[in-house]
Amino acid sequence: MKKTAKVAVMAVAALAAMTLTGTSASHAAASKRACVILPDADSGTRWESGDRPALNSILTAAGFTTDIQNAQKDTARYATIADQQLAKGCGVMILVDHQGAGVAVAAKAKAQGIPVIAYDRPIAGASYYVSFDNTVVGALEGQTVVDGLKADGKNVKTASIVYGSGDPTDGNAAMFLNGALAVLKAAGAKAAFTMKGTWDGPTAGTEFEQAFTALKGKVDAVLSPNDNNAAAIIAILDKNNVKAAVSGQDASVAGLQNVLLGKQTATVYKPFKVEAKAAADLAVKILKGIKPAVSKKLADGTPFLASTPILVKAATVQTVVAAGDAKAMDICTAAVAAACKTYGVK
Repeated sequence: MKKTAKVAVMAVAALAAMTLTGTSASHAAASKRACVILPDADSGTRWESGDRPALNSILTAAGFTTDIQNAQKDTARYATIADQQLAKGCGVMILVDHQGAGVAVAAKAKAQGIPVIAYDRPIAGASYYVSFDNTVVGALEGQTVVDGLKADGKNVKTASIVYGSGDPTDGNAAMFLNGALAVLKAAGAKAAFTMKGTWDGPTAGTEFEQAFTALKGKVDAVLSPNDNNAAAIIAILDKNNVKAAVSGQDASVAGLQNVLLGKQTATVYKPFKVEAKAAADLAVKILKGIKPAVSKKLADGTPFLASTPILVKAATVQTVVAAGDAKAMDICTAAVAAACKTYGVK
């Protein structure tokens, strides 16, 4: 072989080696990245204040890098974020679905061989689902309505109850509702008015105002799917000087305040640190190449890691504070200070 030919072959070989090395390094970097998409940054939700720092803390402590972004309630933004993350490379994706946007993202990720953890909300085609037992969450909400009516001395079977639910595009919403309806039906309760499902507080307020008007102000209880909805509903009840049993979930600051003030019967506490740890630990195993063992499954066969929710009434609000999932200084504002003192929130 001529000298020039040898030089050319060696140059090509060197370039190929560099390319392979670069690809390998890039792949190695990608396999150390956990890509996370959160659905919104509303002050009444937990995603930014709770889940983001919890997930980031556990994943980075395990030696992995994180790319955590928020879709800001925008499905197009959700898709764009996902494309950007996938272009940079992900070893695993943790997705909180928003109006079905997670389905297409999960399909793209899995097509690239990237495992997908559906976080808090189920996503068709996900590799794993990590959440609380959502049927139990709903059952606790249904029981909240029943208990609230009884505490108010009202007959559950004849009470005027407004039924609400979460966004129907959220797979959890049906589980919450079915869990609640099973309890309410067993107690003999019936819906006087059924609102459209939503997670948006202002929308829930508008829906409830319509229900309130249709029922001519006769409302004994409201099956509210979460604290965000409950706050908007309670504002309308307050405006009309009506006291009703109201359910909720998330143990948000506003929800805990309303529980202490007796405006919301109870809230379902889902310690996000427990859920975040379960998801992060699962992600760490995946990133380390360990196949997780999961015994429970959803109806579609998706492996499901389920945590247990806790019902919180006024007397147990302090348990949320003690766990570090809410601050007394945030809850015990001037309007709530007396109630905090009564129930030992500090």
